[in-house]
Amino acid sequence: MKRLKQLVMGLVTAMTLFAGGLSGFSAPVTAQAATTASNSTTVNLKAKAGIAVDAKTGQILYDKNSDQVLPVASMTKLLSIYLVLDAVHSGKLKWDQKITINQATAKVAQDTNLSNVPLRAGHKYTVKALYQASLIYSANGAVEALGTAVAGSPHAFVTMMRAQAKKLGMTNAKIYNACGLTNKQVGKLGYSNEAGSAENEWSAADQAKLAVALLDKYPEVLKTTSIKKLWFEKGTADATKMENWNWMLKGLSASYAKLHVDGLKTGTSDAAGANFTGTANNNGNRIITVVLHAAHKSDTDPSRFQQTQKMMSYVYNNFKTVNLKAGSQVAGSKTVKTNDAKQPTAKTVLTDGLKLWIRNDQVASNVQSTTTLKQKLTKNKALEAPVAKNTQVGTANISLKGDQLGFLGNTKTTQVPLKVTQTVEKANVFVRIWRSIVALF
Repeated sequence: MKRLKQLVMGLVTAMTLFAGGLSGFSAPVTAQAATTASNSTTVNLKAKAGIAVDAKTGQILYDKNSDQVLPVASMTKLLSIYLVLDAVHSGKLKWDQKITINQATAKVAQDTNLSNVPLRAGHKYTVKALYQASLIYSANGAVEALGTAVAGSPHAFVTMMRAQAKKLGMTNAKIYNACGLTNKQVGKLGYSNEAGSAENEWSAADQAKLAVALLDKYPEVLKTTSIKKLWFEKGTADATKMENWNWMLKGLSASYAKLHVDGLKTGTSDAAGANFTGTANNNGNRIITVVLHAAHKSDTDPSRFQQTQKMMSYVYNNFKTVNLKAGSQVAGSKTVKTNDAKQPTAKTVLTDGLKLWIRNDQVASNVQSTTTLKQKLTKNKALEAPVAKNTQVGTANISLKGDQLGFLGNTKTTQVPLKVTQTVEKANVFVRIWRSIVALF
């Protein structure tokens, strides 16, 4: 592989996503901006597909063809690493555990035309070393070795990947191997009944779902994806200086001082072009971006990072965050009707906090909600008394009025648990009888 040499940064542009002004909101909220140096309001994304989302809620902040299914190349490794971290956390794998490399995996790892560290057949390497090589250097043989260690065989691991993708809502996923190469390139690790050109495919939205889930469950992955350089097998004949393919990390050729990028993963192939799943955290506001099929004219072409910078800068320059604190109320879910209670309604508040993004020229009044009560707590479509104070009674389905993008999963709402602030006491028998009589007339 050629060493990384150039920095060619793109002009920051942006696109206005939300329309209309907003006014007055009764819940206690705080708005926080996280800006970069540019103030552009359009995004001329030069890639087949792209998406920008909030890293916690999956709120979509920019979208271009995000449901189009395309090859994802080595961005596949984020799904494989999700399962590896599952295995580590469950105790199935240990970081210092050594994995013996088989002949088929060694053949992939010794291919110098691919991103690799030179694994040798019969040699043993720690889970941690293979994990680091997979994320930092996009080592194909390394992640295949990890997959086999997790599931027992490459095909069994692909079965696990397919199941996990389905569980994460990656509805468009086509998966053939753990690394993202073509079926032909992985040789005996692949499938004899599949075309040699077959390679992993899914959409930008699917990739964003994967990244959101990975950071939510295993945020420690960023400790590795943010490493710029690291030796593999230092002091041995196979010592390899791994340089991170994410050139947007601080100090590397495509870094941008106003964007605090610390992950996640690139992917490159003839069919996929240049891809990148990135994440940045500005002032505590973390976003995830995905670029699929940007230009890749040479090994030093920074196009995927230029397009990522456009999206990230657009979000941070044109949006602010509104924080709904735990215990606050949101319009549409402030009270719920009760059944057989002393009071006809009960006050409800958010059990958890929530961060939403709105355009800089907007205020928080467009935040709105509907309530869904737990069925087991209801009667006649109302909250059945008695209910103890602070009981979680349902969810607030929160959205933004006028928002056309919504959240990952093709939904316009995000759900936050709701609880009652006081005990909902049951009315006495005489009151209930009287209400029944009144209801008849």
